[in-house]
Amino acid sequence: MILSPRRYQYALVIPVINDGDRIRGQLRAIRDLGLAIDVIITDGGSTDGSLDEAFIRTTGVNTLLVKKGPGRLSAQLRMAYAWALARGYEGIMTVDGNGKDSVDSVPLFTQALESGYDLIQGLRYVAGGIAENTPLDRLIAGKFVHAPLISLGAGFRFTDTMNGFRGYSARALRDPRVNPFREEFRDYNLLFYLSVRIPRLGYRPARCLSPGAIRRKGGHPPRSVA
Repeated sequence: MILSPRRYQYALVIPVINDGDRIRGQLRAIRDLGLAIDVIITDGGSTDGSLDEAFIRTTGVNTLLVKKGPGRLSAQLRMAYAWALARGYEGIMTVDGNGKDSVDSVPLFTQALESGYDLIQGLRYVAGGIAENTPLDRLIAGKFVHAPLISLGAGFRFTDTMNGFRGYSARALRDPRVNPFREEFRDYNLLFYLSVRIPRLGYRPARCLSPGAIRRKGGHPPRSVA
């Protein structure tokens, strides 16, 4: 469902499936911030009514894509990335639709893309970042198993490779050596593949704070990109 023509050079892709009030609150926050970005929702087949047309029109959503074929998150992202590239966006950001990450950090990602970075990874586990209510087993696995392995493969040190708040340049996604639109990317493997493949090909990666709980605690997200 195309709700409006392309307005900006960057797209914010939000994968959702039955995220209820969380995605509604997130979309309202994006609207109220007045971000210079086109919001593209990629829906995995929600049945909770949270994305009815009347509501999403009030929040300024640009496009609603609904996955009909097999697969989970990776299939949703492939669909949205293909749409965004075909539409001519210069960069694409992804944030989960569950409200965990603070969308007021989006300008940090656009700043990094405009500075020539090709992969921007949101981080919670650096000075200034916040991880709130993260289960202990997920915290340990993310910091001491997943991040070191992805960093080793990428040749670039990440601390939070399980965070879905990311940005990509169009040139990196279009590179036939990256080729993110293969059928094997169906469930949850696409984001991790891109974290390794893009830096390995010589593109510029960056770390960007995605402080999540900072806005809810009344503070302000740190302004830094590394």
